[in-house]
Amino acid sequence: MLCAENRKAGNDDAGVTMKTPLLAQPVIEAVIHANYTNIFSLFGMHDYALGQKSVSVFLPGASSVCVISPSEKTDLGELEKVHVDGLFTGLVDRKKKVPYRLKVEYPAGTFILEDPYRFPSLLGETDCYLFNNGTHEQAYRFLGANHSSCEGVEGVFFAVWAPNARRVSVVGDFNAWDGRVHIMRHHPASGIWEIFLPGVESGCAYKYEIITEDGSLLPLKADPYARRMQLRPDTASLVPEHGSYDWQDSMWMQNRINSEKHADAIAIYEVHLGSWKRKPEQGNSFLSYRNLADELLPYVKAMGFTHIQLMPISEHPFDGSWGYQPLGMFAPTSRFGSPADFKHFIDAAHQENIGILLDWVPGHFPNDVHGLALFDGTHLYEHADPRKGFHPDWNTLIFNYSRGEISSYLLSNALYWLEEFHIDGLRFDAVASMLYLDYSRKEGEWLSNYHGGRENLEAIDLLRSINSRAYFNYPGVMMIAEESTAWPGVTDFIDRGGLGFGFKWNLGWMNDTLSYMSRDPIHRKFHHNEMTFGLLYAFSENFILPLSHDEVVHGKCSILERMPGDDWQKFASLRAYYCFMWTHPGKKLLFMGNEFAQRDEWSHDQSLDWHLLDFASHRGVQKLVCELNDLYKSNKALYELDYSYDSFEWVDADNHGSSVFVYLRKGQDPTCTLLIVL
Repeated sequence: MLCAENRKAGNDDAGVTMKTPLLAQPVIEAVIHANYTNIFSLFGMHDYALGQKSVSVFLPGASSVCVISPSEKTDLGELEKVHVDGLFTGLVDRKKKVPYRLKVEYPAGTFILEDPYRFPSLLGETDCYLFNNGTHEQAYRFLGANHSSCEGVEGVFFAVWAPNARRVSVVGDFNAWDGRVHIMRHHPASGIWEIFLPGVESGCAYKYEIITEDGSLLPLKADPYARRMQLRPDTASLVPEHGSYDWQDSMWMQNRINSEKHADAIAIYEVHLGSWKRKPEQGNSFLSYRNLADELLPYVKAMGFTHIQLMPISEHPFDGSWGYQPLGMFAPTSRFGSPADFKHFIDAAHQENIGILLDWVPGHFPNDVHGLALFDGTHLYEHADPRKGFHPDWNTLIFNYSRGEISSYLLSNALYWLEEFHIDGLRFDAVASMLYLDYSRKEGEWLSNYHGGRENLEAIDLLRSINSRAYFNYPGVMMIAEESTAWPGVTDFIDRGGLGFGFKWNLGWMNDTLSYMSRDPIHRKFHHNEMTFGLLYAFSENFILPLSHDEVVHGKCSILERMPGDDWQKFASLRAYYCFMWTHPGKKLLFMGNEFAQRDEWSHDQSLDWHLLDFASHRGVQKLVCELNDLYKSNKALYELDYSYDSFEWVDADNHGSSVFVYLRKGQDPTCTLLIVL
């Protein structure tokens, strides 16, 4: 590496004449072509001879480099330029390593810089152990880009997991996207690459340049732990904002700890932020997070909903995925503003006593080249075998839940939203696709577990781990499963064999009752059981009754247009259906637009049809939903014992001929019993 014995001038192959060639020519060539992977053994300050240290740096575009003291008062030695691309090396008279800075001459002027290769590793052994073991709950605090201080110098600590890479560099606005400048330090035991870069500012765009084991250069990769990303179609990660957010929701957070969600009135308004309302006067542009705080929150409060459930807001490249194909799992989408703006939205909601739930997607991810797919040239985040690693329904990739690092990634991400954004709960998307190895697959297209069964044992363990840690760390949150099968014990305790969720969407109730309501009234008497069957299992899980976005897309029609007959009949049926839903055991969830009987299917590309409120029939449905929420919240009989058979009693379940349903709803106080006649 260092060529001490050859001190004569001579080698000008590098483009300059070397006075004292400290670096052998093969080393120079390796550096210039970014093939010198153990770069920390070369760059920075190193022992050379008694009383001397060598310093080598790579600064493209620099004309001269001088090593100076941190105070900038003492020149420790000038470095020699040994390659025109900007490789400098030289000796300083020092018996031991000392802090130093670099005085660098560029055509634009003279700059004082810190040398990132003089700093030690900031990676902790405990962090690495927990991460590799699959139990790290806050891996985002050392992986990704984190503002840090080292030896009194402020900067950003970059770290990324790429165990099979030959070389990883962080590239970005701060180094002209040159992969030779900031090659990272490799920790083979953990598979993590890291580097501390002084002076990098919030908002700088960056990615990782990765060379695979076989020497191939991958497309630049976005940071899996990026907490902010560019707006599509741009794909770079962004250094997050420095400093903490000043939360004003302490009262809400304290009350949440002491709440008993199963005994609370919970009415959820499901929202797609990009299409609840647009700005037609500004080219149909989005409302920002702050606009939504000013407009959406007062509306939700006036309507009487207790929670808003946001469709996925993790950064995603394709609007048409509605967020269900995320690439930036830790980054709130920049479509509506910054992470601080999103925190403002949540903070404002809490101050209005509105909870915020988040749709979360741990089951799959898209195969965009800048994302997680083949991240270091190998199947790192996804299963290598497509029978376990490819999702045929969505043309996406499935996480390899058997890897500890993937468990830490998803566990940390779930807790990240609860910790950093004060989210009040997560709705897990497509849980059935995680639980079953043969989900949507034919014979021969799936692999069994080691018992020979079809259960995905690793995914089950992960779901239990996330739920248990979430409830332990954040009492009062809601962990909700969208699980479309009859998997037993979704909301049962883990020590009793359950998955540990707090709630489950009752998709059976939704399918049966919508099927009944869509029939002509003359035929309903032959399908009476579709309205009553749900009570046979209504207390087997802690259910939420959902009329979600899935029911108003892909040719299914809006809820209103599913009702038969003329307009009078459609609205009458819809009103009766909502009354049945709000008085039926189970928490409530209604997708935006349903509250005023949107006629057309939902489109993510445009605003809801708010002009419909010019018509009395639509205003009437909106008024009904508001009054149902008031009725619901003011009568404990409608929610207090949702999880118990004691909360419900049929009075007349068999009046097929007249399509009449009569039942009692009961709370703990028997004098508060309600009689429901529909």
